[in-house]
Amino acid sequence: MKRVGLIFLAVVLFISSAFVIVSETTWTNDKPHSQLAFTVTHLGFNDIAGTFDDFTTTVKASKPDFSDATFNMAAKIGSINTRVEARNNHLKSADFFDAEKCPELTFTSTGLKSVGKNKFKLTGNLTLHGVTKVVTVDLLYRGQTTNPMTQKLTSAFQITGTIKRSDFGIGEKFPEAVISNEVRISANGEFVQADKQ
Repeated sequence: MKRVGLIFLAVVLFISSAFVIVSETTWTNDKPHSQLAFTVTHLGFNDIAGTFDDFTTTVKASKPDFSDATFNMAAKIGSINTRVEARNNHLKSADFFDAEKCPELTFTSTGLKSVGKNKFKLTGNLTLHGVTKVVTVDLLYRGQTTNPMTQKLTSAFQITGTIKRSDFGIGEKFPEAVISNEVRISANGEFVQADKQ
């Protein structure tokens, strides 16, 4: 009888553990240590890079290896920076991003697939210049440590990929011989856990 009771208790504990809710954590990018950059080829032989200096990314995950993570990013088009004011203003104009009508670009992830240790294919909806397309980029989880300056647990990610500006109707007046159709994306960021309410 005692053995039956122990077996019953074990079954109850097993079933209970199956219904334990794993808490989801939210991480936001540490802006001074994060960068959203892009690179195009000019005249067919020279790379020109720029950044969006005002952006926010949120990562949510319940697994410690971030294998179930979701990503949401928003960047202000008006924060584009190529180190040349005249070029920045031209890129903000209707010839390219049309920042007045389309002031923001966004990315919302819809899928994450492991392709190796800490390496993933991240798929999501990218909205740019008023057009939404499904894109897939490479995601690298670079690890986690405690920042000695802030004493906060910090995680790092890197995203790389390529999109076509023609898919989003950007710079249609400018042929590929002048500005490459392919735009290389590179995002590096440090993330800290959001304060719990």
